[in-house]
Amino acid sequence: MEKSYQITGMTCSACAGRIERTLNKLNGVDKANVNFAAEKLYVSFDDKNINESEIVSAIKKAGYNIAGKNAKSEMPAHKKLLIRFIISMIFTVPLLIISMGHMVGMPLPKIIDPMENPLNFAIIQLALTIPVMATGYMFYLKGIKNLFRLSPNMDSLIAVGTLSSVVYGIFAITKIKNGHEHMAMELYFESAAVILTLITLGKYLESLSKGKSSQAIKELMELSPKIATVRRGKKELQVKSELVQIGDTVIVKPGEKFPVDGTVTLGTTSVDESMLTGESMPVTKNVGDKVIGATVNKNGYIEYTAEKIGEDTAISQIIKLVEEAQGKKAPIARLADVISAYFVPAVILLAIIAAVGWKIAGESNDFCITIFISVLVIACPCALGLATPTAIMIATGQGAKNGILIKGGEVLENAHKINTVVFDKTGTITEGIPVVTDIKTNGINENDLLLYAAAAEKLSEHPLGDSIVKEANSRNITIPEAENFESISGMGIKAVVNGKQIIIGNEKMMNEYKIKDDFISQITTFANQGKTAVICAVDGKAAGIIAISDQIKETSRSAVSKLENKGINTVMLTGDNKQTALTIAGYAGIKNVIYEVLPEDKAAEIKKIQESGKITAMVGDGINDAPALAQSDVGIAIGSGTDIAIESADIVLMNGSLEGVNTAIKLSHATITLQGNDKKYQTKSFLGVRLQYIGHSYSYGTASHFRRTASQSDDSRRRNELKFGIRSLKRTETEKFQGRCIKPQQIKKGVH
Repeated sequence: MEKSYQITGMTCSACAGRIERTLNKLNGVDKANVNFAAEKLYVSFDDKNINESEIVSAIKKAGYNIAGKNAKSEMPAHKKLLIRFIISMIFTVPLLIISMGHMVGMPLPKIIDPMENPLNFAIIQLALTIPVMATGYMFYLKGIKNLFRLSPNMDSLIAVGTLSSVVYGIFAITKIKNGHEHMAMELYFESAAVILTLITLGKYLESLSKGKSSQAIKELMELSPKIATVRRGKKELQVKSELVQIGDTVIVKPGEKFPVDGTVTLGTTSVDESMLTGESMPVTKNVGDKVIGATVNKNGYIEYTAEKIGEDTAISQIIKLVEEAQGKKAPIARLADVISAYFVPAVILLAIIAAVGWKIAGESNDFCITIFISVLVIACPCALGLATPTAIMIATGQGAKNGILIKGGEVLENAHKINTVVFDKTGTITEGIPVVTDIKTNGINENDLLLYAAAAEKLSEHPLGDSIVKEANSRNITIPEAENFESISGMGIKAVVNGKQIIIGNEKMMNEYKIKDDFISQITTFANQGKTAVICAVDGKAAGIIAISDQIKETSRSAVSKLENKGINTVMLTGDNKQTALTIAGYAGIKNVIYEVLPEDKAAEIKKIQESGKITAMVGDGINDAPALAQSDVGIAIGSGTDIAIESADIVLMNGSLEGVNTAIKLSHATITLQGNDKKYQTKSFLGVRLQYIGHSYSYGTASHFRRTASQSDDSRRRNELKFGIRSLKRTETEKFQGRCIKPQQIKKGVH
């Protein structure tokens, strides 16, 4: 048995992993998989050995909950986090001004001046910190709970570090009250508040990103019609689509969507399957042919038998594939929480060792406590979220200038590794719009043929007819009104134009009206070129043939060539037939072609390429591409494509040009190269600063503060002198870092 549950209470990918491990240990559970982005659990289990209540109970014991039926009415998680961030900022900003303003010459009222009233100075900071801690209560609730479960994550480090800072601050307040006024300059309240505020901001952005990821799934769910017309007995009933049963006779009129999958039992029509297959050409459906839910019936009355409903329909399978693919993404995002399992205990142990070491060396208890707190505060993971913000900001900004929207720093980290780019065909390599490419005539000029054909096709709803009308308009041909119009599903149309009998359609249509076809060889030639041929007869004689095709984009060939020159393999993945696929691929310069692929199999094809060791980017624009975009290491959507494809992708090319693929990869290389140049320094700096803070505590202060040390004890004065020296050392290290900082022009040079 398979079940899915909406999970609440997860804060990071480590939470998802914890749920999976907990459930996979249960007897009777075959497999548990959590999609962190969608906050969904998929569990396969043997209901003879375990029931649902036991699974739910295990989830709750792990510290998480199942969303109830009214979950939809609750405030979205990202809005809650935004409110928490705003509240935190309201208290953190004045706290920073009070604690650090004097360092830049900002005067404070005497009542809270650290020189005049150090006790008030400390108490007001505590008062401003408490609301920030209350707002960030989830960090303590989750972090401390996980710490006691011996499975610490970054929330645990945040909780321990900030809580220790505040506890030490309270301890310092008691010391100030007892006459140790210098302790007013050794507070860490603002550090705790800033850490909590910044991490809350990070959680908000993450939650916002999760919401966007799930938007693609929501839009997919909206594709199927809400109401279906079914015949049960002699009655025609209007029922909700989810109430359609297997075996029901479903009626679909022209312009309506198919509610479920099934087989045609009555009628002939053309069906627009572009939303699922990506192919712009409509597909003729006759009795015995399969139809897919959510596709559009263009021009014929259809009755069909429902065969696949609910989760078994093609659109539901695509939804499932998108969810699964999204749940497997973000290996880099998981790294921090994997490291935290070792990093957090190591930091705590290091803090204890540093404090005990200084105690053995003869330092006072106050000094040793300061050392302990210093290590914990410095180890709080702000740097994990802010290590390369400048690079990410500049890179994404530069991408936007080039019409490339990049959804986060992780995308930039992944994009530089790409060695295979897979392209969809229709709407990606090609324009996605059928146009007239060739006209061959017999005893009539081209414009006259277009006049007759356009007049008849103007009354048709067929996409091929639209392309003929557009071609006539582009030549400024005045299109007359047609009479006696009739559409013959699956074959063509007929009408009377200017007193002449016009018949337009395929070879089957010509045979039906016993019209001799003089264009057989030409039709074959067009077919080999990936074009669709439409025959036009005037007064019973084949007068001409019009070839219609989806044209390749002007930038496609050059973009593919540039990728190949970089050593990046290119592949075309399409549901189109072999001949058309090979023809278009040849025009674009792509040698590797995977054709006749069903929408639900595109993600599987991407996975095969990945399993061969390739770091893969998928470029697409249609609904059928969404699972493949989500499955790929980097999904790239065409800006003119469907919203679902755009939401499923990591990068969006707003101008629709495939040149953007090259630019995005260049941008990634430039950004990662610059980050990489800094990594050597960062490692050195990490070790230097860590040892520095283990050896001495860091404090804020001004010149006047250090002048006050003359009245302090020798021990206090010696400690403050050490602090001043360390601060100077830190400034020197900062200057070194500034010499290696990322410059905007470096990224621009890398792109252009």
